[in-house]
Amino acid sequence: MVKLAGVGHTHAGGQVALRGIDLQIAQGERVAIIGPSGAGKTTLLRLLATSLKPDQGELDLLGKQPWTLAATARQRLRTRIGLIHQAPPLPARQRVVTAVLAGRLGQWSLFKSLFSLIFPLDRQGAADALGRLDLADKLYMRCDQLSGGQLQRVGIARVLYQAPDLILADEPVSAMDPVLASHTLDVLSREAQRRNATLLASLHAVELALEHFPRIVGVRDGCILFDKPATAIGHDELTALYANEQLEHAPSPPAAPPPLLNIPRC
Repeated sequence: MVKLAGVGHTHAGGQVALRGIDLQIAQGERVAIIGPSGAGKTTLLRLLATSLKPDQGELDLLGKQPWTLAATARQRLRTRIGLIHQAPPLPARQRVVTAVLAGRLGQWSLFKSLFSLIFPLDRQGAADALGRLDLADKLYMRCDQLSGGQLQRVGIARVLYQAPDLILADEPVSAMDPVLASHTLDVLSREAQRRNATLLASLHAVELALEHFPRIVGVRDGCILFDKPATAIGHDELTALYANEQLEHAPSPPAAPPPLLNIPRC
């Protein structure tokens, strides 16, 4: 489903975001990416969403190498990938029903897509997706009338309606309280399992990652520090990953993190 071999990326200006990333994720797996701010988590997801091109290495997505494809073929590949943003790019005056139905605009004809923007075509489908996230009553509200957490759930509903093969979620519950965040991740995980879709999410809250994802990838300084089952993640791994950082909602955070010289380097 996903394969990266020696993948690296450097931002404009020379800042190295990722270096030598080797990662394989099978169909139907649910994987969390954790690590301190600036570790490269968002850059990794943007590479997998094909919104960024690797500077080095090989990237395979859904059986394709996206950057060897023609533009139209790469666009078709993108319709099989759902991206959940930390701050969903939803127009303020757009109705929630239209925002959710936008998940399938890339799969519809141009005429159907334009028509649906004016007269939403599958209102029941949008309502069903919102209902899974307890937002069915917001169907006809404007996006600027919603809270940050509600907007994040609308973004998730849009991807659920899209029904992609690969779901990429970048801090999808950062604006929610802990109880709602846990419930939302449970819904997202359950829906991915139901359709045998692959789910890859970056999370700042370590506790949520360990609770909802069987496999954890720790990223620091643009490198993969560990790739283990959640049940095998212990205090030592978290200490090395978050040295000199404040853990958020992490189990048993270290009282005195070790110096950076003791961190395994790639």
